[in-house]
Formats: sequence, structure tokens, C-alpha cells
Amino acid sequence: MTDATPPARPQAVPTLQVDDDRVRVTLWSFAPGAETGSHCHDLDYVVVPLANGRLRIEGPDGAARTVERSFGASYTGTAGTDHNVINDGDEPFAFVEIELR
Repeated sequence: MTDATPPARPQAVPTLQVDDDRVRVTLWSFAPGAETGSHCHDLDYVVVPLANGRLRIEGPDGAARTVERSFGASYTGTAGTDHNVINDGDEPFAFVEIELR
């Protein structure tokens, strides 16, 4: 009998750039296949992709969807968003996340 547990994904690397009374700004760098790990946002946020890429978004219920992101095409999210973000592409990917206090 073989172990059916999938291998652990590499972890995305967060680099905190600003953390003050108005915003928290984090650069997220993803190797191919890397993930943020499941998390729930406590603040509204804006994401600015720094590359073109494909992300897999996994919800807390196990449901997943794939989204294409384009360099510089910002998008927003809300407090309470619960997910895991995975680089589903073959190239490194990065984005800047700006959380609004």
C-alpha cells in the first residue's frame, strides 16, 4: 500500500514593506507551485500583480478555481476572505498586497 498524501507545496515568501497605522504592504513571491497557506484576511486589500500568471484559489470548503492575472492589473478583496493562493504556473510569480486599515 502506498501513502496517498500529496507532497507538501513550497511556501510563498512574504516580505513586509510597510506596516503603519494606515496600511500594511507585503511583497509576495511565489516559486512555481508555491502557496500562501490557508488564511483569512482581517482587512480589505488591493493586490498588484508584478507578472503575468495563473493562480489556483482554494476555499476553506476545498473548492478551487483558477484565475489568470496580468502584470499591473490590480484587483481588490474584502476582509473575511478565506483562501489559499497557489502559483499554478511554470514561472515565478509575485504580487504586492496592500491591506487597508
